[in-house]
Amino acid sequence: MTKTLRVGVAGLGFVGAATVKLLQNQAPLLRLRCTRDILVTAVSARDKSKDRGISMEGIKWHDNPLDISNDEHVDLVVEAIGGSDGVAKEVVEKAIANGKHVVTANKALIAQSGTI
Repeated sequence: MTKTLRVGVAGLGFVGAATVKLLQNQAPLLRLRCTRDILVTAVSARDKSKDRGISMEGIKWHDNPLDISNDEHVDLVVEAIGGSDGVAKEVVEKAIANGKHVVTANKALIAQSGTI
């Protein structure tokens, strides 16, 4: 099996939390289909105390979402903050600058900035 893909999720609203939940709940199937483990290693959101219905065991919490883009234990950043600029754009730019892969469903950011 190849090296574990370590994922950081910036933003834990509906989309971000659902992404973490899916990656956690479907880990065995993903391992089988991708021939590697996919593990959420870091997250960031505004309210650490909010119950999102996901396990935070073994996941590093970052108060500043930009820290996910700098985290050496993250290979891929999922941007789930939203908005066409500000922190969402900074997270994506910093992740790319640090050689990380980025996944986003942020249509506003893509429409406004195109290829960052």
